[in-house]
Amino acid sequence: MKKIYTLILLICSLTQAYAQVPDWSTAVAPILYQHCTSCHHTGGLHFPLMTYQDAVSNAAGMQVDVQYHNMPPWPPDPMYSHLAHERILSQQEINTILDWINGGKPMGNTALAPPQPVYNNNGDIPGTADLVTQIPTYTSTATPLTGDVYQCFVVPSGLSVDKYISGFEAIPGNAAIVHHVLVYADTTGVCRHLDSLSAGPGYVSFGGVGTDNAILLGGWVPGSSPLVYPAGFGVQLPHNADIVIQVHYPAGTAGEVDSTRIRFFFSNSPSVRSVYISPILNFYSNINAPLSIPANTVKTFTEKQKLPNIDFSLLGIAPHMHLIGTSIYSYGVTPQLDTQQFIRINNWNFHWQGFYLLPKIMKVPGNSTVYAKATYDNTVNNPNNPSNPPQNVVAGENTTNEMMLVYFVYTFYQPGDENVVIDTSYTATGVKQVNYYQGQQLLQSYPNPAHGQLIVKYFMEQADEGSIDLVSADGRLAKQFTINQRLNAGYTATPYSIEGVPPGLYTLRLKTSTNLLTQKIVVL
Repeated sequence: MKKIYTLILLICSLTQAYAQVPDWSTAVAPILYQHCTSCHHTGGLHFPLMTYQDAVSNAAGMQVDVQYHNMPPWPPDPMYSHLAHERILSQQEINTILDWINGGKPMGNTALAPPQPVYNNNGDIPGTADLVTQIPTYTSTATPLTGDVYQCFVVPSGLSVDKYISGFEAIPGNAAIVHHVLVYADTTGVCRHLDSLSAGPGYVSFGGVGTDNAILLGGWVPGSSPLVYPAGFGVQLPHNADIVIQVHYPAGTAGEVDSTRIRFFFSNSPSVRSVYISPILNFYSNINAPLSIPANTVKTFTEKQKLPNIDFSLLGIAPHMHLIGTSIYSYGVTPQLDTQQFIRINNWNFHWQGFYLLPKIMKVPGNSTVYAKATYDNTVNNPNNPSNPPQNVVAGENTTNEMMLVYFVYTFYQPGDENVVIDTSYTATGVKQVNYYQGQQLLQSYPNPAHGQLIVKYFMEQADEGSIDLVSADGRLAKQFTINQRLNAGYTATPYSIEGVPPGLYTLRLKTSTNLLTQKIVVL
């Protein structure tokens, strides 16, 4: 009898343990669709993670990458400062993936899985762009032997008057080979001249585009959100400027063809406040000048710049170094000796540098002092060192040179700027526009047509009270599923009975304090 009792306890324990293992359909797929598949899809930059079999086949790599925070790529340290549209897995999400892998990778009920995101080449900013610039069709020359290629393409803007850029996004022509994109405006003609000296489309230029006078308009890396400024703010694009598009093609992509394009949206506000993107911290503000790292040394440099007696509104920040840089951080000290933390990157990777907006505008008081500190490792211990044996490194544009710049995205302060939100996920109210459905509706049901039972699937950026119901074609309430109940953040799939609902066309509605989501369904 004792043995039977022990066996029953063991079976119960195993059953309970198995029941606690998350499955792919309801636990893992929502995480992958939200954080990973913008890069990991067929035709994307990396192997796909769209299906259950995709996830199982790549489980070993996923286990390492999520455990050590290698993926999704997000170099800034969230413990130092939060930035807009962070691509970060929560510890709960990491644990879910690890528990799924260690628990045998169960598939679960695929009827409860969220719909697969649909990726296309039309862009994420809704509407028709005011200006689209496209590089000439280009065949990559980046072989494993020659290494990565940074190709610059010059496209005349054709603008007869100045415009203000309120939205910007890059759309790779071949997502599998485009690693990142930087976009500049050149009014000097230097880039056009460099292009004329090089055979074929564009010219090669590592780091910058060959002139310090080019105006940085923005950047893109895989998985990043489009660059959209708050209403009434914009970066000036001068008339008759050449738009210079620098595309990074990784080694091993030779023979692949690309035709990346940039979508620009211009502000139609009668009064636009100019946003500036300037390397306020640069070589000239280096208090350890000059920027020189002898071979076989590790050196740290500090840049410091006293701001004028004018209040500024900080919208974003973008550090820039080359290959032997290992870490960089930037902060400000106000006249009242308060410290404002901007950004910290503990493990610098040139290939994953980004262009970061803040969650909301930060007021930087006049007479503040801004700083940057960066460390460079010019030894054989640095796997990114382009020289073996190490060579003396000085400041410059070439691959074997180094840079230490911090671009600030700013405008001149006006009262109330500190309340202007850039990323609505950091507010208690407001509708978040970026979600893992990549702009699709956040509500779906299964099956459709339905009979007897309806599984309602939805995604909430934030928990909220909401009601879910079914409305007939003539506007009558046919079925009330929930009334002002708490809807948890994240993905949810719940079955509801539709027994007794007459056959016909209906509208499924999910109403919250900020959203009304609908879907047409057929009841058989």
